[in-house]
Amino acid sequence: MDLANALEPFAYAFFQKGFLVAGLSGALLGFIGVYITLRGMSYIGHGLSHAIFGGFAAASLVGASFIYLGAGVWGLASALGINWVSRKYRIGADAAIGVITTASFALGVALLTRYGASGSPSFDNALFGSIYGISSDQIVMLVLVTAATAAFVFLQYRPLLYSTFDPEVAAVTGVNVARTEALLMLVLSLSILATLTVIGVTLVAAMLVIPAVVARMLTDRFARMLVISTTIGAACGLVGMYVSYWAAVPSGTMIVLTGAAVFVAVLGFTGARGMRRTAGMDDHTDADELAPATTAARS
Repeated sequence: MDLANALEPFAYAFFQKGFLVAGLSGALLGFIGVYITLRGMSYIGHGLSHAIFGGFAAASLVGASFIYLGAGVWGLASALGINWVSRKYRIGADAAIGVITTASFALGVALLTRYGASGSPSFDNALFGSIYGISSDQIVMLVLVTAATAAFVFLQYRPLLYSTFDPEVAAVTGVNVARTEALLMLVLSLSILATLTVIGVTLVAAMLVIPAVVARMLTDRFARMLVISTTIGAACGLVGMYVSYWAAVPSGTMIVLTGAAVFVAVLGFTGARGMRRTAGMDDHTDADELAPATTAARS
């Protein structure tokens, strides 16, 4: 393949938009996925994506202009519901996710099956991702969500770090753990919604987990893990989008397969050492930053 053929996809406006959105989506999911994975809540990405799909299905019955608004409101409500149920009733977050999000997904599919057309293009695109039909408004939404997520982590870096590694000590030292966790859930829900078009709700959970796990295999430093995971996510998005054009498969599918290939390659490079690191996802050298506060709180 010569250079002219290699650059052929970039001659199309839809691919240019898709390429940009894929890179940003991968970076955003890789970035926020570090916090989700370290908290042992990888399942939440799978659960919230299904909840948002329920909102997508239900909102599509009202009209196309309500799809993303309805899916967003539905996803935010599910995120807050998970956080509230898991804290109020002392049940695990995974149990709350299982109940709330699967019920949301089932309700949305039931409504769509009864009153809508499940074979519509928007339905399939939401499931598996597509680079076609990406609008300027969606790009703006993704940029705003990415900027808001970066600002949230920057401004709440210490509370997030404390609540991730030791929630009990975080509460003693003045961190509002409930509020911090609720905001993290809201940011995650918005991130899933913003990446829905390219990644697809059935595959977005993989891109929340794969870059973070690969980053953990490569480093035991928290800050470095954030950078590596974000970079890997962006690279998988860009490469996956490019390959999906030539392979003629949904963009989300190829992005996840690219991430899986990166995981296998890094696993071959790091071997047993990398797997030992992933076995204790919350054991980070940066957790030593919490030692002074932990000692003071417990004395």
